Amino acid sequence: MDGGPGSAANRWWIYRGTGEPLRDTTLGELLPEPPPWRRFDGGPLLDAPPADDAEIERRLGAAPPGTGPAGVARTEADMVNAALLLRRPLLVSGRPGTGKSSLAYRVARELRLGRVLRWHITSRSTLQRGLYEYDAIGRVQDAAAGRAAAGESAGEQAEPDIGAYIQLGPLGTALLPYGEPRVLLIDELDKSDLDLANDLLGVFEEGSFQIPELRRARRRHPTATVLTDDPGGEAEITGGSVTCHAFPLIVMTSNGEREFPPAFLRRCLRLDIPEPGADELAAVVAAHLGQDTTDQWRDELIARFLDRSRERGGLSIDQLLNALYLTSGQRGPEVAELAEKLWHHLNGSGPGTRTG
Repeated sequence: MDGGPGSAANRWWIYRGTGEPLRDTTLGELLPEPPPWRRFDGGPLLDAPPADDAEIERRLGAAPPGTGPAGVARTEADMVNAALLLRRPLLVSGRPGTGKSSLAYRVARELRLGRVLRWHITSRSTLQRGLYEYDAIGRVQDAAAGRAAAGESAGEQAEPDIGAYIQLGPLGTALLPYGEPRVLLIDELDKSDLDLANDLLGVFEEGSFQIPELRRARRRHPTATVLTDDPGGEAEITGGSVTCHAFPLIVMTSNGEREFPPAFLRRCLRLDIPEPGADELAAVVAAHLGQDTTDQWRDELIARFLDRSRERGGLSIDQLLNALYLTSGQRGPEVAELAEKLWHHLNGSGPGTRTG
């Protein structure tokens, strides 16, 4: 594909990676209709999600509009836009500490998509926990307490509203019928049980899921108001079924610790995050600590960090930020030694540690 981001060949680009939020338009106005096989009809449409500028600034820094990560990779922007247009999840792979999860927050800020939903995966994570949780014990206890307080029999005392005991998880909230895609970060998917990737396939393909507890109660409670993963958020669910309208932008990160099933990979778009260079690191530092083009020590520390990262098989960007923050305005061998102590290998080995 020839030309820069503004050329005719790139008019399908919506996300540009500049760090500058959309102005005088919305993603909904720019995004073409989905492919026929990726259309979903959930409704009625919900209000736009809440903004969370404080969390995005904590993750990305307070970069002024238009600065963004320096030299955003063309491949990165291509794959984000492909995921948006094709309504497919994006699997982002790379070494730990290279800023894979930051991509979700960059997209949310630039396209003004509100709060990022985050599902951190462990070996105990299950599909249901990502979709919803039902506090059956709490409901039984509240019902018993209500009957005791009223001094009435079970037949005369109404059961507590079931919706108050159901909370949607990050994935379940992302699949609610919003007019524009929610951004969902599924972090460290390779830490999951072997079955989770396969379990996700059906939900990704259908764009919907069922809540059996609500389906069983739908004759008495055809509509239930449940809690969502957003702070103070609620949503009405009819018939115990949730179907999205705009398929969420799902960013799944992997440290490459294991392979995923071929069927899962066929239904995802894949992006490999390369090792950051000096320019990329300088942009991240400027976003978090402010721009200071006269600070030669900052440039020297970045160069030293890159050398150590190559020697030790990879360091985390966060380790560089820690060192720069602690050594701000200071110089000398002692300061350099302090920085070195912070740059241990991500497996725990390195200066100040012993492996046995």
